[in-house]
Amino acid sequence: MLTCDAYHMPGSLTEALKLWSETSDGSRLVSGATDILPWAREGRAGDVHVPELVDVTRIAELDGYAFENGRVRLGARTVYQDFLTDRILMQNLPCMPHCAIWFADDQIRTQASLTGNLVNASPVADGTPAVVALNGEIELARLDSGKIVRRSVPVIDFIEGPGQTRIARDEIATAIILDNASGYGGSFQKVGQRRSLVISIACAAGLVKTDHNGRVFDDVRLAIGGVGPRPIRLTEAEQALKGARISHERIAHVAQTAADTVGSRSRQEYRREVVVNFVRAAIEDALANQPNVTISFEDTEEEAHA
Repeated sequence: MLTCDAYHMPGSLTEALKLWSETSDGSRLVSGATDILPWAREGRAGDVHVPELVDVTRIAELDGYAFENGRVRLGARTVYQDFLTDRILMQNLPCMPHCAIWFADDQIRTQASLTGNLVNASPVADGTPAVVALNGEIELARLDSGKIVRRSVPVIDFIEGPGQTRIARDEIATAIILDNASGYGGSFQKVGQRRSLVISIACAAGLVKTDHNGRVFDDVRLAIGGVGPRPIRLTEAEQALKGARISHERIAHVAQTAADTVGSRSRQEYRREVVVNFVRAAIEDALANQPNVTISFEDTEEEAHA
């Protein structure tokens, strides 16, 4: 059971920041509350009492999204269900729908925000690899002499370890800023004991864009989670594929090298095998999901002409 001495529902960001900066140690921010309630349930943290809860669901400034300079700014209240129902987001953030469909269930997706998922900084958070692949930044706000001051931190740097981030005590996360990836194919891979409502053993996100003939990798984005304390961007694998001819053999070779990124979490050898298969599948699925392009694999062509 979760109890508190005071429950605040500010109507503006300024009010929320002022309240939050004045709360007692141990207070919590809540939006969808899809993580804090299970955390407080008996069996994980037992009965939990916090001094104050600050609920940000009434703050209009945290809603909606906007496009600017090739990027998409998602308000902090953007929930996972939005990536399955908003066609504009689905088109411009093509790995997010594949991530969202794996995330929990219908009820939780309508409440759980992407921003909250990142701020919680779980090593196996489903949203983290997809955001990292999209060169995501998290926008943080605080009050300085009564004025709102904002800064942005790359998510790959923002998450420092399990439950550890660069957010300051008086800051509130207000947005996630991502690359507009329209024209890319997207994918997401996850392994657990069942399809959803489960903590991942490992997860991976991929984005691929080819030339108009579907023969050459123009751009590749790959990120994995659940294999170390922080998300990992597979930059060496990306560089090995960019500009290269598309082939099953090349993809398999690059996927094998990704096993070296497996970190110190338990069952390391199993995760190493999972990562190899995930990276291969992430690339191949992203290729298959690229819109308006027919992919041509070099080694398949060679077999056809043998």
